[in-house]
Amino acid sequence: MELFFRKYGEAGPPLIIVHGLYGSSDNWVSIARELSDRFEVYVVDQRNHGHSPHSDIQDYPAMREDLREFMDLQGIPKAVLIGHSMGGKTVMSFAEAWSERVQALVSIDIAPKSYHNLALASRTAANHFNMIDAMLKLDLSKVRSREDADHALSTSIGSERIRGFLLKNLRREGERFSWRINLRAFSNNLEKIFEGMDRESIAARGGITGFPVLFISGGNSEYIRATDHQGIRDIFPTAEIVTIPGAGHWVHAEQPALLVKNILYFLDV
Repeated sequence: MELFFRKYGEAGPPLIIVHGLYGSSDNWVSIARELSDRFEVYVVDQRNHGHSPHSDIQDYPAMREDLREFMDLQGIPKAVLIGHSMGGKTVMSFAEAWSERVQALVSIDIAPKSYHNLALASRTAANHFNMIDAMLKLDLSKVRSREDADHALSTSIGSERIRGFLLKNLRREGERFSWRINLRAFSNNLEKIFEGMDRESIAARGGITGFPVLFISGGNSEYIRATDHQGIRDIFPTAEIVTIPGAGHWVHAEQPALLVKNILYFLDV
């Protein structure tokens, strides 16, 4: 699948940013611009998100293949890969398949574990089924403004901030609204999106190595816990793990300056 992308900067090694579930390249423009004086930055829309094509399939084998195809089309033999949430698992899966094409890997607020046990994994993640169901049930034919949609979703999705993030995917065409994201594909594939990597099998092979690895967690997030550190290093033996204070799951929105600082320090530029 040929992915939509935005590009910033002309000098330096290629760096690719991969967003998370419900996100898009648009969410990462400010971070990309901050990095563009040192890197040739590409920010992609994953399948079923943003301006990229839709598909019934939403799993990591497909998403990593999309990323490989993107790199091939852009003539990128090797890149720094940065992924947030679902995008973090995409770049991890890519690294498992094609480690020789990874210059460095940064995973933002996601571990390589399974998130099927949502209640234990994260209070936020536990709402995914409800959020998707609420968006699917929203009667867009009756929506005349984003405020209408926000009000209608408020009974099911209590967080104003999360609703605001989700509603960035609402597209207006004349007098009608539609979802830019493929909610049906998300609903049908949510279990696959929550899947983890095969820790035992990968560890038995010595883990995924050959490039530096950084895991960044939000200090107020539950997506990466102290108990996850050993599992991370079983799969990525050389991984560094840092926590950014004052940030939840959306680290790039809540602490962008600290995020960029940590990325640049890690990449030694």
